Amino acid sequence: MSAPSLVVPTAGRFLCRLNSSEATKENMAVGPTVVVPPKHLMAPSNANEVAASIEVARHELETAGTPGTPVTPPETLVTDKYAYAFDIDGVLIRGGRPIPEAVEAMKVLNGQNQYGIKVPYIFVTNGGGKTEQERCVQLSKQLEMEVSPGQFICGHTPMREMAERYSTVLVVGGEGEKCRHVAEGYGFKDVVTPGDIIKDNQDTTPFRKLTKEEYENSRVRNFSEVQIEAIFVFADSRDWASDQQIILDLLMSKNGRLGTRSETFDEGPPVFFSHNDVVWSTSHDLTRIGMGALRVSLEAMFKAVTGKNLETTAFGKPQIGTFQFATRLLQQWRKDTHGIDSPPDTVYFVGDTPESDIRGANEFDKCVDNNWYSILVRTGVFQEGTKPRFQPKATVDNVLEAVKHGMEREYRKALKASLIDVDMVRGSAIEE
Repeated sequence: MSAPSLVVPTAGRFLCRLNSSEATKENMAVGPTVVVPPKHLMAPSNANEVAASIEVARHELETAGTPGTPVTPPETLVTDKYAYAFDIDGVLIRGGRPIPEAVEAMKVLNGQNQYGIKVPYIFVTNGGGKTEQERCVQLSKQLEMEVSPGQFICGHTPMREMAERYSTVLVVGGEGEKCRHVAEGYGFKDVVTPGDIIKDNQDTTPFRKLTKEEYENSRVRNFSEVQIEAIFVFADSRDWASDQQIILDLLMSKNGRLGTRSETFDEGPPVFFSHNDVVWSTSHDLTRIGMGALRVSLEAMFKAVTGKNLETTAFGKPQIGTFQFATRLLQQWRKDTHGIDSPPDTVYFVGDTPESDIRGANEFDKCVDNNWYSILVRTGVFQEGTKPRFQPKATVDNVLEAVKHGMEREYRKALKASLIDVDMVRGSAIEE
């Protein structure tokens, strides 16, 4: 076992560097962490500075307490003028494997470019069912680079703020018990899964029987005595029929008590989805249906059974809360590293789905002071020859071209600004 090393990041806090092949939920919970491929364990790579500084900024955002003594920002090659926010599936990864240009794009951002700078970046994904820490370890292995959990914003990340509002909740989706663990990690006190409900009454879902492993992992409860206050779909359902049956039972119940029926069908618990993507990009040649399709299906079934419309809530992209959190994170990072208490002037958002990535970035751009510049890539959901409903500021072949497009645009902006400054100086000299 290789021991983690400790380094002091920019904000003066100790930070743990963990081998990506040995990082676990337990050793990543000790404090700010950067996950490191084995080849970079002996010395930090070019990606370390951005990963470490954003990780510290994330901890400062999420940890309540009295602010410490301000730290003088160190000398750095990392620009504060602009940043990148990347979707993952269809942009960096497809079918569990890196898109070929993704590794090179990260190298360019981390200093291998003609401009002699590094550019900060975060990952904003609607993918669910895993903690930010698990996503971090996975991407570190896939791209073979240093990354930190603080750089990840998942579709269900904003759900952690609901933990104080609801006590007993049903969590749906994902593999095995992973979503239960994510919800408990977010602070939800009493987390129920569909497996728990089926274990209590196997007649709940006539066509689904729990496997031996599912039965053993599901918890024993007497649901005649349990009131479920809210339903959270954390990740894509692995069994639509049984999950929708259980959700419908609760929606038509009296105050979230299974086995009861409301006379008005408006007494059930609220339903929250971690995102609303109807389709997503996988290793298959064609897009596959996702959580947004489940949401549409559930609303249609509720209407068919009760005659009433079902109001549900979605987080993730294109919802504004995800972009607001990303802005707060980048603002905290800029304050820590450059002493400027405002977000970067421009955030280049790179995505493959017009309905969530591009729509979200464009709509958020209209209501904030800084600029969110949307870039659509052709490596995921978007198909060449179709006209996206939501138009990006730029469309490129892949993520490497997206990175080059943004950096070249920023160089031209800086060059134009410097020429204007020179003209102003010359004008002042002539007047004197």
